[in-house]
Amino acid sequence: LKAVILIGGPQKGTRFRPLSFEVPKPLFPVAGVPMVQHHVEACAKVPGMKEILLMGFYQPHEALSRFLVSAQQEFKIPIRYLQEYAALGTGGGIYHFRDQILSGGAEAFFVLNADVCSEFPLQEMLEFRQQHGDMHSFVILGTTANRTQALNYGCIVANADTQEVQHYVEKPSTFVSEIINCGIYLFTPAIFQHIGEVFQRNQQELALEESSNGWQRAEVIRLEQDVFTALAGSGKLYVYKTEGFWSQIKSAGSAIYASRLYLNQYSKSHPERLAQNKPGGPVIRGNVYIHPTASIDSTAVLGPNVSIGEGVTVGAGVRVRESIVLHGASLHDHTCVLNTIVGWDSTIGRWARVEGTPSDPNPNDPYAKIDSETLFRDGRLTPSITILGCSVTIPAEVVILNSIVLPHKELSRSYKNQIIL
Repeated sequence: LKAVILIGGPQKGTRFRPLSFEVPKPLFPVAGVPMVQHHVEACAKVPGMKEILLMGFYQPHEALSRFLVSAQQEFKIPIRYLQEYAALGTGGGIYHFRDQILSGGAEAFFVLNADVCSEFPLQEMLEFRQQHGDMHSFVILGTTANRTQALNYGCIVANADTQEVQHYVEKPSTFVSEIINCGIYLFTPAIFQHIGEVFQRNQQELALEESSNGWQRAEVIRLEQDVFTALAGSGKLYVYKTEGFWSQIKSAGSAIYASRLYLNQYSKSHPERLAQNKPGGPVIRGNVYIHPTASIDSTAVLGPNVSIGEGVTVGAGVRVRESIVLHGASLHDHTCVLNTIVGWDSTIGRWARVEGTPSDPNPNDPYAKIDSETLFRDGRLTPSITILGCSVTIPAEVVILNSIVLPHKELSRSYKNQIIL
């Protein structure tokens, strides 16, 4: 068994700015560890997993290399980075590196998108494949969405008894199905034959349209539109429906929601990562992650859903909830931080209030997913969580509401509903 994690590249993740300026989006900390570490950990737990490949078109990057080295040591499994020379789409990348994926005689491999958070029921997908279909069938992880939100995802129509996928449509314009694609797949080497057919077809079409400016590449292959649509109804593709949590991480606001889902899971999987109330320590409400190097005043109140990074300083009387505070940030006495991501090495002055508007799914609808909000609506900034880029300084006694502050800014007054360039 192997696993391939698709991490994309620098021109993606634009909705994640200004945070993705400092660190590749897959390395952004969610619930205290890099986003992609949750994937690596889930893959490493599967018995028989021989190697994990990260695939994307980031230039080799100091932070990425450091992550690979530390993850290999922690999970005791070979982890390599395969760099695409250009964006090849979700299918083009694995087709380009098919020899690397199959080397060592891989019988099956997982493909996971890096920008999802999930319980990753990988073992269950393997068992499901043994019960349904043959050893050459492919499995998509699916989950239930509500009718209106399903249109934003790949929709799957499956046979109710066998779970065989009969029809697949990526982001349909009308309602097709409530079962959506989670971006986590289990393939066998036979998938490359199907991707190869798409590749051949693309090449023939490009040969016919030589006048097409040559910007289009035959290698750009999208698993969802090009491969699954063709495979549906052929008896080769099955869907495993998960009841566990799942969410996309597209915007910075969805990182806070993903952090909540992972912190909830920690009570079962990593109780040691959750902070406890101790005499002489800060007041902890709900699930809170605090890095061991952070220094927190005993009169601070943290939680629920707070993640405090390396070397953070939290002063007296500070209140933090539903927020991610990244390493080196400093919250001076009596600040209040709600629904906010505080960037690396940022400083918030005394008695300041930094607050955003949560973009959580509807809590009364068990199938609601997080909406990927547009940044602007009717020419106005949509109220969302507040984001401070790295090294932002906020003076004492000001209020920052629903704003995005780009890196290295020193603010002098209060702001509301603004992008501060």
